[in-house]
Amino acid sequence: MDETQSILSTAKRTLETESKAILKLVEQLDEQFAAAVQYILKSEGRVVVTGVGKSAIIASKIVATLNSTGTPAIFMHAADAIHGDLGTIQNNDVVVCLSKSGNTAEIKALLPLIKKGKNKLIGITGNMDSVLAKQADFVLNAHVEKEACPNNLAPTTSTSAQLALGDALAICLLELRGFSSADFAKFHPGGALGKKLYLRVADIVLNNQKPQVSVDSGVKEVIVEISEKMLGVTAVMDGEDVVGVVTDGDIRRMLSKYDNIGELTAKDIMTKNPKSIEVDTLAVKALKMLQDNGISQLLAFDNGTYSGVVHIHNLINEGIL
Repeated sequence: MDETQSILSTAKRTLETESKAILKLVEQLDEQFAAAVQYILKSEGRVVVTGVGKSAIIASKIVATLNSTGTPAIFMHAADAIHGDLGTIQNNDVVVCLSKSGNTAEIKALLPLIKKGKNKLIGITGNMDSVLAKQADFVLNAHVEKEACPNNLAPTTSTSAQLALGDALAICLLELRGFSSADFAKFHPGGALGKKLYLRVADIVLNNQKPQVSVDSGVKEVIVEISEKMLGVTAVMDGEDVVGVVTDGDIRRMLSKYDNIGELTAKDIMTKNPKSIEVDTLAVKALKMLQDNGISQLLAFDNGTYSGVVHIHNLINEGIL
């Protein structure tokens, strides 16, 4: 086996090991999981997620997921907690503790301090006979048969299992809270993800010029309008009404069809019934319309009134595509 095939074989074995372990978690779910979710939902405090080593890194990711899906959460490193950070935990908080063995020195030292504060404790552990499992109010079974590491030492499969259970907690809470895409957008205002959830056609059209000519405009005027407004299109107006569009493609087709263009007007070369969209529509829906119809521009309307043009390049620049 050459080196490339050896690498691919190892990668596939790793993914298969971890995927099988995560599927095994489905069988290990029980009423304890449901009770933990219900308690968090009713809690008036935050979710404090803690752990040490690789489990601490997973705990930090779970905190990020909870916060972004409507459940207030905060990370507390278990080692730091017993050296002054225990004040992170407030009276109404729920503590989630991650530990593969459930028996590390830091966890053993932390557990009685949490119990003394009367906070409910949710343990996520791969050892159901551990100190953590026995002292937790709710125990989520994260047991895995083996790590993906060939020496069965480096936390790989076990941390994947912890992360998957954390995701399951977050999504259950999201659904029970009725957390919508609009709510999600409030927590993700930046980047492409946020823009897909809140950016509307009106936000784009506002920054574009508004190309338009009349039905009787000559070809030269049409070409100048398309060129100056730099959107590859112009609306064709009959009074206040849009009756068509002329695109740069229409111009090319006109040049190949007619030898004498001096007498032609916008009405002669326009495309009738152009694709359009309302300004209050999400920009991501405008992208879908453009892609579905194989076009580059849409006319935008505000309650029937022509407002401008949204171009596919606008969506690319915004990071939507």
